[in-house]
Amino acid sequence: MLRQRILTAAWLAPLMLAGLFGLAGGAFAAFTGVVVLLAAWEWTNLAGVTVAGRRLSLVAGLALLMALLWWLGAVLATWPLWVAVAGWAINLYWVVQYPAKSDQWGSTAARLAMGLWVLLPAWVGFNVLRDTGGIWLLYVLLLVWGADIGAYFCGRTWGRRKLAPAVSPGKSWEGVAGGAAVTLLLALMFSVWQELGVAGGLGLVVVTAVVTLVSVLGDLLESMLKRFRGIKDSSNLLPGHGGVLDRIDSLTAAVPLFALLSFGML
Repeated sequence: MLRQRILTAAWLAPLMLAGLFGLAGGAFAAFTGVVVLLAAWEWTNLAGVTVAGRRLSLVAGLALLMALLWWLGAVLATWPLWVAVAGWAINLYWVVQYPAKSDQWGSTAARLAMGLWVLLPAWVGFNVLRDTGGIWLLYVLLLVWGADIGAYFCGRTWGRRKLAPAVSPGKSWEGVAGGAAVTLLLALMFSVWQELGVAGGLGLVVVTAVVTLVSVLGDLLESMLKRFRGIKDSSNLLPGHGGVLDRIDSLTAAVPLFALLSFGML
């Protein structure tokens, strides 16, 4: 398994970095669109759709909707990011209340609708951040990765109090605190590098703290859906790593919110 993980990472990491930072405009939108559509394919399974033909038609429908957003110029608009705020507020309620309120979202239709307000705004957020030149896209990627790494090591070392035992028993509040500490350091470093000043640096610290917590919610939401569906990984598209959603679950929450909250700083 370790060998397979390394082999997959060896070709996946350069491909993703080249796509995220080597492309711009329509090419970037198309590249990130493919990633989102792969995640959507996996989401249809999380929603309980098992017939390949229907899954394909749903993904094709999402592709048409993305093309419409591009044609309307909404791919750089803020309103889809506000949709994400509302959607993730609902997601938070359902994660906190799991499994008591699972009847509210357990139907296939509800889970498919959930996928729309998770995946579409994430795609828009990626494009909004890339339109600034890429530095803040890099920042939010480092934020999510730093939060994950900090949470992993601090959780393993000091984790005692469970964060959401019904959803993901392995996560702890100590892990969340460790991830937040890493991202706070990242915010301070970027504030100095980008010469944001005291007010700008404080703003970035606040935004970073909020987005760090929301990135944890992104992870928990997918864990909840997989637990409800009775599966371990969203798919096996990435051998040794699970599925695309398993790699971008935190980003689906963090990217649109960061793009919205940091709009004035970009």
